[in-house]
Amino acid sequence: MMTKIYPRTGDKQTVYLNAVVKDSQFEIGDYTIYNDFVSDPLLFEKNNVLYHYPIHREKLVIGKFCSIACGTKFLFNCANHSLKSLSTYTFPLFYEEWGLDKANITSAWDNKGDIVIGNDVWIGYEAVIMAGVHIGDGAIIAARAVVTKDVAPYAIVGGTPAKEIRKRFDLDTIGQLQALKWWEWPVDEIRRCIPFLTNGNVGELLAVERDW
Repeated sequence: MMTKIYPRTGDKQTVYLNAVVKDSQFEIGDYTIYNDFVSDPLLFEKNNVLYHYPIHREKLVIGKFCSIACGTKFLFNCANHSLKSLSTYTFPLFYEEWGLDKANITSAWDNKGDIVIGNDVWIGYEAVIMAGVHIGDGAIIAARAVVTKDVAPYAIVGGTPAKEIRKRFDLDTIGQLQALKWWEWPVDEIRRCIPFLTNGNVGELLAVERDW
């Protein structure tokens, strides 16, 4: 886990996220960054992870080397109202007012599960990720997209609700990248391979000799 908070000297708007979050239900990979030019990025848990109440024990899982833009919101299950009820009003939540059993409080909303973000994912400005969504490795979420369904690896999605615009690469290249899992390599090897990672040529990355 990262102990260094700020990746760049003098830049207090960008943080390594797993050096900032404290909630035990959050699993954040190394080198994943969050940038906020409106609020203090140290307040990510308060400002960006919404309706994450202890009673539900949901997880926010984000992989390594993700880039999360300013204003991204993660909305958890407690933001929902149950669609099984004849009324949209959350009676179980106000159990004291209506003389209900506190043990049934979670019946006030539908449980769609954890939010799971893969590795090397770029989430754009003010995107909203809804409860239960899984986003695959290498995906891109457009600015102000509202993501209500799972996103395939290396897909670009946008809109409200978000829909796939296109794949970043052809299927062969996507398969090769998923097999390589470069984000799991030793840090020194990643550093050595940065020219291959940034030039867009998967063949050169495949050709790298790996002895670890």
